[in-house]
Amino acid sequence: MEAHKFTTVDEYISTFPQEIRPILEKMRHTISKAAPKAEEVISYNMPAFKLNGMLVYYAGYKKHIGFYPTASGIAEFADELTDYKTSKGAIQFPIDKPLPIGLITRIVKFRVAENNEKALAKKKK
Repeated sequence: MEAHKFTTVDEYISTFPQEIRPILEKMRHTISKAAPKAEEVISYNMPAFKLNGMLVYYAGYKKHIGFYPTASGIAEFADELTDYKTSKGAIQFPIDKPLPIGLITRIVKFRVAENNEKALAKKKK
């Protein structure tokens, strides 16, 4: 059976159980507020934000919210991520704990600055 291809973030969020939807909406709002000029898209069949390239992705799971700020976003904030399960490109925020809004905001703003810097360097070439 082929997996459903989402076309909007609203459609994506609507497929989750009632108790997970508000957490996904909070994640969406937090990223949007931290990167107001970013465009919301579906990429790799999950919600994402673009600004001078891909910024971050996020996704819902049964027991956590996955946050994908690229390897640089994780490396930069490694000291603050010790309470969470991480990999090279992913952070898992448990469903049963409040989202770390301040940390997510700082990571997104870091990624905005990083992408803006790359875009500026590209223009100068």
